[in-house]
Formats: sequence, structure tokens, C-alpha cells
Amino acid sequence: MQIDIFQVDAFTSSVFGGNPAAVCPLQAWLPDVVLQRIAEENNLSETAYFVPKDEGFELRWFTPTVEVDLCGHATLAAAWVLFEQLGEQRDVLRFFTRSGELRVSREGGLLSMDFPAKQPEAVEIPAALLQALGLNRAEALYRTDDYLLVVDDERLLDELKPDFVALAQFGVRGIAVTAPSREFDFVSRWFGPSVGVNEDPVTGSAHTSLAPYWAERLGKSQLRAQQGGARKGQLQCQVLDNGRVIISGHGALYLRGSIFL
Repeated sequence: MQIDIFQVDAFTSSVFGGNPAAVCPLQAWLPDVVLQRIAEENNLSETAYFVPKDEGFELRWFTPTVEVDLCGHATLAAAWVLFEQLGEQRDVLRFFTRSGELRVSREGGLLSMDFPAKQPEAVEIPAALLQALGLNRAEALYRTDDYLLVVDDERLLDELKPDFVALAQFGVRGIAVTAPSREFDFVSRWFGPSVGVNEDPVTGSAHTSLAPYWAERLGKSQLRAQQGGARKGQLQCQVLDNGRVIISGHGALYLRGSIFL
């Protein structure tokens, strides 16, 4: 069996930036164990698979260790492959996922994803969390399926030295550390050792929580964001009144090839 595979750098307009994801178009679902083994072999934060269904596509995402409910950058990568490599003519794609129906539209080279927004709730900051991140202080901590730890200086993000074993013990999908920025509305880094990804360069799904928090704090619905440590990507976010958030970015093809099973 031969399977096409694409590696796309998402949330960047050039290779070696943003967040790489593998994308495998399928005509029918393979056994879950095979999907997981391919993701493990790819050793990227996410491998996306899609299968045609009705007027759209079933879409699933796998880290090297588990299947996840939602992944923004791999959704953008899958849409980019359909639009730019597979000749998709529709301007809006419908993806059927474990998180419900997701839609991705295109305008020029910019792809926009329509996701359900999450409203972070304030919680007490565990001292062990600061210790695991190598931080002495933080402003506040919020929780959705992730922790959102707010700090007051974006330079603190570059100084983070996480203990990934300790971070994996907190019972959340991942930990986002975020701060206001001079160049962007906000910046962040995201760590997900509990789902097999120590650090994700750009996590679209995390912005379903980050964007609503910063929109309320800054009093604006359209936001420019940057995420990452040594490797960074850029996002545009729009928080809507209907409980949705639009997350937009570019993509760049790194490789196209075949998997032989």
C-alpha cells in the first residue's frame, strides 16, 4: 500500500518557521493502530488524516503517542494541502471531527479556521507549576482544557526552562505561558508533555482559549499573536460574539512523498 504524505509548516509563509504537521489524504480509514504507528514514525507534534465524506471530510489528528480531540495547526495544514496541492475548488472546507464540524475558508493565501471559543476560568496558581516552568512569579492562572499562565514580561518566555516530567503531572492537555507584547497583541509558548509533545511551536487550538482571554483584557476582538521559542509562527485571531473564534494563518510546503506499507 502506498499513501501520499505532505509535510506543511503551518502559521508561516516560509519553510523552517511555524509548526510542521504531516498530512495524509486517505480514501478510507486505516486501523487506528496503523494511524498511530505512522504518527509515531513521523515524529512530528501532529499527523492529520482525512477521508472524503458527504460535502466535506472526516479529519483526525494524532501526536506520536495519542489521538487528540482538536489540533489547529494540523487542520490548517490539511486545508492547505487540499487547496494548494489537491486542487480543491471550494472556498470553504467542512471537516467533521471529534470536536464537531470545523470550517476553513481561504482568501488569497490566508486560511481562516472557525473554532468554538473556550472561556478560561481563573484558578489558584500551584507553586509546583511555577517551579516546573522555572518561574519565580506569574500574574494569574486560568484553565480550560489547558492551563493559561499569564506573566507580565514577554522576555520571561525566552527564559523558560521547563521540567517536562513535572509538567506532565498537572492533569491538563497542555500549559500555555502568555504575556503582552510590544510587537504583537500577545505572545505565548505551549508545552504538552502529557500528550507526547514537550513543546509545540504554534498551537492553533490553544488560541481558542488565549484569544478570548486577551480579547477581554485588551478590549478588542481582532488580535495579532505570535507563539514559539526558538521556532516561531504568527496567527491572526478574531473573537466573535457567537462563541466562536476565527484563527488565521499561512502555510508552506516542506516535502511531498509516499509512505509504503
